[in-house]
Amino acid sequence: MEIERKFLISTDQLPFRPEDFPCRRIEQGYLCTRPVVRVRRDNDDFYLTYKSSGLMVREEYNLPLSPEGYEHLKSKADGRIIQKKRYEIPLEGGLTLELDIFEGDLAPLVIAEIEFPDEESAKSYQAPDWLGKDVTYSPEYHNSTLSRM
Repeated sequence: MEIERKFLISTDQLPFRPEDFPCRRIEQGYLCTRPVVRVRRDNDDFYLTYKSSGLMVREEYNLPLSPEGYEHLKSKADGRIIQKKRYEIPLEGGLTLELDIFEGDLAPLVIAEIEFPDEESAKSYQAPDWLGKDVTYSPEYHNSTLSRM
């Protein structure tokens, strides 16, 4: 189960430098958007992922792929291939902020995601002002939607 909130970020509002934190290069394409079936390269790891419908709470299953399997399935993707840098920033309470800085024609879009252990934690989280607009319940900021725009 994936429980997360999403925020639109303006990088000039950040109280830190993303470059000071671990970064992963992510590339992903969507084979289907209802339900979500995507292929992803995450640095040197490759996955096929299924996500159920939903906004803040969704089922998620990841299956490992070989690099060849990833490339084959990526060529079948509908819409754009999303490329982004993901920085992992530790937050209070053992949470991690995943800061996605989109590249290519989605730049300069920046979205932050925070995963929570349960729905109550997600609902009660008091986001700092620098996180910007909460877009958790805005499906247009799902990567699957961005792939089709």
